[in-house]
This record gives sequence, structure tokens and C-alpha cells, in this order.
Amino acid sequence: MPKDRLGIYIHIPFCASKCAYCDFYSLAGCDNQMPVFHRAMIEHLLESARSIRNYEVDSIYFGGGTPSYYGAERILELFDVLKLNGNVRVDTEVTVECNPDSMDLKELRMMREEGVNRLSIGVQSTHDDLLRMLGRRHTWPQAQAAFAAARKAGFDNLSVDLMYGLPSQNKRDWAESLAKVVEMHPEHVSCYALKLEEGTEMEKSYRNSPLIPDDDEQADMYSYAAQMLERYGYKQYEISNFAAPGFESRHNLKYWRLEDYMGFGPGAHSCVGNLRYSFVRDLKRYVYGVHRKASIIDEYEQINTLERAVEYLMLGMRTNRGIEEEEYRVRCQSSWTPIEKVMKAFEEKGWAVHEPDGRWHFTVSGFLISNTLIGILLEAQASERLDSTPWMYRPDTPDRELELPKGESEQFEEMLNEKRKGILIP
Repeated sequence: MPKDRLGIYIHIPFCASKCAYCDFYSLAGCDNQMPVFHRAMIEHLLESARSIRNYEVDSIYFGGGTPSYYGAERILELFDVLKLNGNVRVDTEVTVECNPDSMDLKELRMMREEGVNRLSIGVQSTHDDLLRMLGRRHTWPQAQAAFAAARKAGFDNLSVDLMYGLPSQNKRDWAESLAKVVEMHPEHVSCYALKLEEGTEMEKSYRNSPLIPDDDEQADMYSYAAQMLERYGYKQYEISNFAAPGFESRHNLKYWRLEDYMGFGPGAHSCVGNLRYSFVRDLKRYVYGVHRKASIIDEYEQINTLERAVEYLMLGMRTNRGIEEEEYRVRCQSSWTPIEKVMKAFEEKGWAVHEPDGRWHFTVSGFLISNTLIGILLEAQASERLDSTPWMYRPDTPDRELELPKGESEQFEEMLNEKRKGILIP
């Protein structure tokens, strides 16, 4: 009988320096801790081998931190532990996150020869002034050289990360970055809006700053990226991700499709069956716990049917695969009728599409306001549950009408009305 599939995430928390925007658990200037962490990571993987062997591993992702800074030899040692002690498929997608300043041709060749077949390169921008502001250690010419080295090493599946909504960045800057990256022909492009995470250097410097592009400017950048990348053959398959046909990130799709994955390393998250848990965001506690068989669990919860139903909507609508009636009924054990009603309303506004195969997903304009739209879907889902348990209602509860955000035509009409008022009323 075929085994279920599993993704493995390995968190490497070491960096050469901390980027100004980064809120991930990462450590700079702690190279002397690499050997003790490495031993703990191997021990943890070996301890978990019995659980891993219950599955077929079809994706492995080395994230961070900066795995390329950790070094090819250490990464390959961890990969060997998985190959020797787990059912790692021959066609497994094996991704290593890299920064251009720590990509060495010799090490890239080592990784490619041993089975690493995908690199995710943190370029972020093609403008050196923006890179310095972000706290990145590389320049655009270094990023180009690193990309060329990856190709020379034999990698035919390369992903590039870019950021928009940066301080003082305008649409022309963003268009130039996209054009220069497309010229390199990566197989995958990720476009992330800057988020000022609390406690980061950029949050301290730019919170409420007029230098940050406003919501409309960021929306223009996002829409331009989606349209431009589509023209060059990169299909949008998730809110922030675009890929040439067949090069969608198998590992990341596991998160959005509610598939099983196990994480290892401080701060790593796992979701297996109906269990979700994470490990402590503390290197010393993680190492101590692994060696001394003490608890390293930070958060742990069992996921019930209701939570799964919520996640199905939240995560499914992040992707261009979207949601579908039969799938919804089976996974959520709920009526499809209120969801379909909302999706049809979204379709009328141009925010959603109903495909011939029965699946619903957002358009580019829908992705732009996806948080709001998903919130409406969740309200519809909750109302269906109330309808099926009428004793939860109070007698005086009014019937709720479906409230939608204003569409572009309605916003335009309001703007015209305001202008007419300005002309007619002195």
C-alpha cells in the first residue's frame, strides 16, 4: 500500500548578519555554535527516523537563516541522514535557501551532485541603494554572478525572491527590478511586500514614515508584477508566487494544501495529521533539549474539524487552485450553499473566477484584497453553522445581508460624485 507523502523543513538559524526587516529566528555572529547545533540536528533527525519512515518524503526544504552560509558540507550531512533513515523519493524536490554573498561555485556543485535540485536565492532588489537600506550584504552584480554560478553548477530550477513597498521605492524601480530578474530566466519568482515587523530595525526607523509607499502604490506594484510576469510565462499559483509551468514549489504547496510536513530546528513548525506543533525559538534550549531528551516543544495543539474548515478556506484561497464544492463538503463537513453565494458575488465584482472544472479562485484584483474577502467567506461559513444549530440564535438576532467591499466602478462613481459636489458647491 502506498505511503502518504511528507515534506521536511530544516531550519538553519545562522546568518552572517541580521537584515533590517527580518523577524525570522536567526542569529548573527554565532558561528562558534554551528558544530554543537549540527550534532543536535543530526541527533534529532535520527530520533525522528521512525516517524519519518511512516511516509514517503517528496520535499525537503533547508530554510533559515542562511543555509548557504552554514555551508554545503553540513547541509549534505543532514541530507544524508534523511536519505539513509527515511523513505526519500528519487524525485524529491530538495531546496536550499541562498544569499548571493555566500554562494560559492565549488559548494554549489557539491550540492547539485548530491541531489539538491532547487535553490531559492534572496535577491530582494536590483538596486544597490535599496539593498543597503534593507541590510543586505550583497550588491546586484554579486546577485547576477551568484545566479550565473548556480547555472554553471547545473541547477535548472532556480527561484528568486524580490521585495516591493520599500522606503522610497517607486513603480519604476519595481518595474526595473522585475525586468532585470526576468532577463535572467529563473524558473520561479516570489514577490513579497515589505512588512514592518515589530522590533526590527526597519520598523523602528520607518513606522508611519511617508517614505513607505501607501496602499494604492503597493497595490499598483503588485498588480504590475502579476500582469508582467504572466506575460513572460510565469503563472501566478499563490498570492506571492509565480512559476514557469511545472516549477511551482512542491514544498510550499504542502502548506497551502493542508498536507503533512515536519520541521526540525529552533522555531520550526510541523503539521502532521491533526497535530500542529513548533519548537522553541532558542538555540541553546533546542540543543540542550535534544541532547538531554527534555521537551523542546513551544506550542502544541490538536486541530479539530472546525479549525480544518477555516484553514481550508484561508489557505485554499491563497492559491490559484482555490476551493471546490465536493472537496469542501468532505473536508469541512458543511453546506456549500453560503460559500457559493459569496463566491458568485465576488465573481460579479471581478474578484473571483469559476473555472470549468468547478473550482473557484481569486483574480489578481481579488488577491489584492484577499484578507478582506477571506474574512467574508469565513463569516459565511460560520453563519452556515449557526443555521444548522438554531438554538444558538437569539430571537432578536437580525438577518445579516452580505456586505462586500466597494468595487472599482463604485469607487470611481463616488470619486465623480465628490468632484461634482466640489464643482457645484462653493
